[in-house]
Amino acid sequence: MAAHPTDRASLERDCDEEALRVGGPGGQHRNRRATGVRLRHRPTGLVVTATERRSRLRNREIAYARMAARLGAMQARPRPRRRTKPTAASRRRRLEAKRRRGATKARRGRVREED
Repeated sequence: MAAHPTDRASLERDCDEEALRVGGPGGQHRNRRATGVRLRHRPTGLVVTATERRSRLRNREIAYARMAARLGAMQARPRPRRRTKPTAASRRRRLEAKRRRGATKARRGRVREED
């Protein structure tokens, strides 16, 4: 997977910005303006929106920060898992549980009629 830069200049170059109308709380003038911002990252297809604020500039800043965070999370490599051996106590518990389960199943056999 190719590394995608998360600095602001690269994001502005690689993203399509779209203004949209948003509903919800925020004052009587919120629905009259297209203050929400949707960013679409062309290389990856990621889409983020920001509609919290009544100001398009603030929403734009929030959207770019979210896009940088999403790209960073997408590119993060998980640390390899270090295998460990089960402890003696956990081995004992597991074997005891298997014995109990086996005994329960053994008691489920057919009932024999004795004369």
